[in-house]
Amino acid sequence: MTFFKYLAVLCAGAASAALASCDNELDVQQSYEFTVETMPVPKELAKGETAEIRCELKRSGEFADALYTVRYFQYDGEGTLSLDNSLVLLPNDRYLLENEKFRLYYTSGCEESQNFVVVVEDNFGQSCELEFDFQHDSGDNASDADLPDAHYPIDSLITVN
Repeated sequence: MTFFKYLAVLCAGAASAALASCDNELDVQQSYEFTVETMPVPKELAKGETAEIRCELKRSGEFADALYTVRYFQYDGEGTLSLDNSLVLLPNDRYLLENEKFRLYYTSGCEESQNFVVVVEDNFGQSCELEFDFQHDSGDNASDADLPDAHYPIDSLITVN
């Protein structure tokens, strides 16, 4: 008889623990971590030259009501940043991102180094910061067009069978 009493007490304890931990509210995760990945950008820009910054939002989960905004702050140099829809961004103003893949265009406005931070934020208070640094391209470096044509002897070619 003691085995059945022990079993009954064990079942009653398990049932009460299971019922005590349940609630009637559905727990829906709304906030997911995210990052923004970019393609490589040039290191130097001449005044008036524009660099394309290709960006992709990478989310760890999906929530239909998640909204993402972008803003920037330039702390060295002068230039303008615009979205792929030609909208020129004002520093520290937030702009709604309509797609997970987007492009930013930075146009140099000076003949010195330029540094700025782009911040992508969601409507749950999470953010991702991207820092960009461009040196002034004075045009003094020799480009590929200025280099002589390279000629290689035939015997340096490798044949693959």
